[in-house]
Amino acid sequence: MRVAGVDEVGRGPLVGAVVTAAVILDPAQPIEGLADSKKLTEKKRLQLEYEIKSKALCWALGRAEPAEIDQINILHATMLAMQRAVAALPLDVGAVLVDGNRVPVFGCPAEAVVKGDGRVPAISAASILAKVARDREMQQLHEQYPQYGFDRHKGYPTKVHLAALNEHGALAEHRRSFGPVSAAIAQGKLF
Repeated sequence: MRVAGVDEVGRGPLVGAVVTAAVILDPAQPIEGLADSKKLTEKKRLQLEYEIKSKALCWALGRAEPAEIDQINILHATMLAMQRAVAALPLDVGAVLVDGNRVPVFGCPAEAVVKGDGRVPAISAASILAKVARDREMQQLHEQYPQYGFDRHKGYPTKVHLAALNEHGALAEHRRSFGPVSAAIAQGKLF
């Protein structure tokens, strides 16, 4: 039975999509060093991303955009992005293991695994692919708007990001339903 590991990155940031990944690993090609993406260096994540993409039976990304997050809330948007990642897998999935304590409907058996990104290799692999993909998006956003510092804080509500939001206003990519962003917009601060 093919089991997909699923994880998300980007529930807490004020900007950008929530990004998910689904991975079905190949038992015949084990990958050493899989772990929670937050506990790996950027260099190690990039090395593992390449290895996961070349050795896994299949993988796919899913996402929910800021407008969707604002419309249905971050939890529902995360569940939607997970469903999209699993639906995008080119192979049939027998079961899904999801990092965390909630599971969307996938059309096959699914189970939540608390701290699964550090315990289940397929979830670790998904964690890595999602983090690398979202970090790349934040780097691209930084290149467009360097004054916000997205390359450093990845969109999370750090002092630097909040100060930039206050000084420069909200971008189209900001999540309008998140408090600091809606406060900036209420003050007429739009980029």
